[in-house]
Amino acid sequence: MKLFILVALAMMAFAANSVLTRVGVAHYAMDPVAFAVIRVAAGALTLALLVAARRNSPLTDITSRWRGALALAIYMLGFSWAYLSLGAGLGALILFGVLQVIMFGWAVWRGQSIPLMRWIGAIFAIVGLVVLLWPTQAFSVPFFGTVSMIVATIGWAAYTILGQGARDPLRATAGNFILCLPIVALALLAGTDGEFAQGGVISAIVAGSLSSGIGYAIWYRVLPQLATTVAAVAQLSVPVIAVIAGVLFLGEPLSARLVIAGALVIGGIALSNVKWAPAGRI
Repeated sequence: MKLFILVALAMMAFAANSVLTRVGVAHYAMDPVAFAVIRVAAGALTLALLVAARRNSPLTDITSRWRGALALAIYMLGFSWAYLSLGAGLGALILFGVLQVIMFGWAVWRGQSIPLMRWIGAIFAIVGLVVLLWPTQAFSVPFFGTVSMIVATIGWAAYTILGQGARDPLRATAGNFILCLPIVALALLAGTDGEFAQGGVISAIVAGSLSSGIGYAIWYRVLPQLATTVAAVAQLSVPVIAVIAGVLFLGEPLSARLVIAGALVIGGIALSNVKWAPAGRI
């Protein structure tokens, strides 16, 4: 029961990142780059304190993490820009759908053996994305927001790949956040037009310290106790939670197209992580 509660908390934290970013940059008109900087700073501080509490230093081998920090910066900036125009649930669906396609393509590129169900799942996810993103007279997804989220997903996919096999994931994440901070801060040199509304600043701090910092810490704690497929399927709940939260708290519309596309994307990811036991085995 304790493991289930911790997993549920981690998934709600991940979904909260979408909701809080949408609130900060869209509802409070905060500059997306400024939001990303505050989010990264809050996350870096929280994670550094968590690492220090274990009597370790988050600065150990930090210079070797520049690739992970750069990938994280791309994700943070693209994620913030995307939610200027995308709804919380819509953005989460695009993120997870495109992530599935990228990770599948990476596996093919590396020459990995691809099970049949993973091919079928990838096709479902791609069809779901086409349904979601195909423009019509009655419905169209914001172009700039979609491109920004795709860029963010590329950054997150790279960050995930670079982080595979980390000996100490929590310390590695803290180091990545710390090194990411000056990178995203450089983007402020381009200027900022948004307002630093109190609500936007609070949203960024909560997203960085709780949803990202504490959320990642919880996830890394339970991850070794979960089978890979269980961990992957658990994350399918994130877009669902984000859609529900967007409808309940932000008044976002729940269209039939969003439901159908979401079912295809989430179903495709689920199929990709199904492992069929050979005949005669349970």
